[in-house]
Amino acid sequence: MVESALVDWSRLQFALTAGYHWIFVPLTLGLAMIMATMETIYVIKGDEFWKRTAKFWMKLFAINFAVGIATGIILEFEFGTNWSNYSWFVGDIFGAPLAIEGIFAFFMEATFFAVMFFGWEKVGKRFHLASTWFTGIGAAISAVWILVANSWMQHPVGMEFNPDTVRHEMVDFWALVLNPVAVSKFFHSWFSGWMTGAIFVIGISCWYLLRGRERRFALSSIRVAAIVGIIGTLAVMFSGDSSAVHVSKYQPMKLAAAEGLEDGGTRAPFSIVPGVEVPGVLSILATHDIDGYVPGINNILDGYTTPGGKTYPSAEEKMERGKMAIEAFGQYRALKESDPKAAAEAREVLEENIDYFGYGYIDSREELVPNIPLVYWAFRIMVGFGGLLLLLMFVVLWAERRKRLEGMRWLQWASLLSIPLVYLAGQAGWIVAEAGRQPWVIEGLLPTKAAVSSVSVGAVQTTFFLFVAIFTLFLAIEIRILIKAIKEGPKTENE
Repeated sequence: MVESALVDWSRLQFALTAGYHWIFVPLTLGLAMIMATMETIYVIKGDEFWKRTAKFWMKLFAINFAVGIATGIILEFEFGTNWSNYSWFVGDIFGAPLAIEGIFAFFMEATFFAVMFFGWEKVGKRFHLASTWFTGIGAAISAVWILVANSWMQHPVGMEFNPDTVRHEMVDFWALVLNPVAVSKFFHSWFSGWMTGAIFVIGISCWYLLRGRERRFALSSIRVAAIVGIIGTLAVMFSGDSSAVHVSKYQPMKLAAAEGLEDGGTRAPFSIVPGVEVPGVLSILATHDIDGYVPGINNILDGYTTPGGKTYPSAEEKMERGKMAIEAFGQYRALKESDPKAAAEAREVLEENIDYFGYGYIDSREELVPNIPLVYWAFRIMVGFGGLLLLLMFVVLWAERRKRLEGMRWLQWASLLSIPLVYLAGQAGWIVAEAGRQPWVIEGLLPTKAAVSSVSVGAVQTTFFLFVAIFTLFLAIEIRILIKAIKEGPKTENE
């Protein structure tokens, strides 16, 4: 029970930190694109209005950026404090992209951010514009390396297990970087940031319209943000389609849980809500073929054979082979000095079963099924709110172009109140990605319960509640500063 409690509290603490961090990241990615677009218009047109507009959104970007850094640093430290077994087992691989992110992307962001924020009157227009774009590019590059690391956990590639060091070691850096899961996940996350930034800007701009303030500023901001947001959301849908194919191929249990699919097959239905299904759509989404085979939860646990003749073992077979791998690993370690021949035989058995090594720590097939209601409804919140927000942006852009938005107070209120929805959609997406792959920290290789540090439950509980207080304080401070800046509004050049 102590072990179970330690795992649960360690997971909860990491989820808390990651969840808070993801409040700030997408807005940073989205505002970077929007403010850079506005400054580009300023440089092209020479209209000081666009400089004033870009500077206002840049101020909100800076506030959000600063708080996001604080939560991100804590998140990375938790790999050592709460997940030391994980860090030891795969630190050679997982640490590389995190190091690159810190050394390259973060310094790039910090350098150009300083020029962007403080250099308006100190450098030329084009140099300042380049700094603004490079700040956004640096934020995107930072996301690249974080998501490369995360995607490797979803689909581990480019490594080999070394039984002498008891570590997975990198053998192909580019396989790690070009992991198809990483490519899809980066574009999905990056473009979701565009949507977050767009909804934020539209909502705040509509607040000005509701208050009868800053008419030109609000309408111009809405036009730019809506275009960026629509492009971003359509790209989210495209990259989401690619992600669905990868999940179907590499993490079938996650897909089955997201759909609540107990028994799969060809022409698998897509569940809109429980009891309402569209035949064949899940097969199209998962395989791009209406006759494609999609396994359900029971198929994955019992073992199955695809129509093409490929056979997948049952949960019991995987667990048995995992135990064989762990036993062979122990024999190899014990005999490599005293009996090299027997050690070589044990190593051969280990290598034959290494793909199932993590299953040796699983005690029952039930452990292999994630929290289905949580994953199922999180997926629907993500997709449902995403579709609703896309429709809202189309309507807002249409109303602005038709010069009707100022008279549509209901639409202004809807835009303002939609800001929390875009954050809920983003958080729900990460719940699907991370809760959907449980019980694995690294898919198929290392279960969560084998990755935790040897610390007391009380220590994790104490730091959890401490982080709740600190992060909530950070968020409250950010919101207060943002509200103050928004109430002040964009400043004229002589203010």
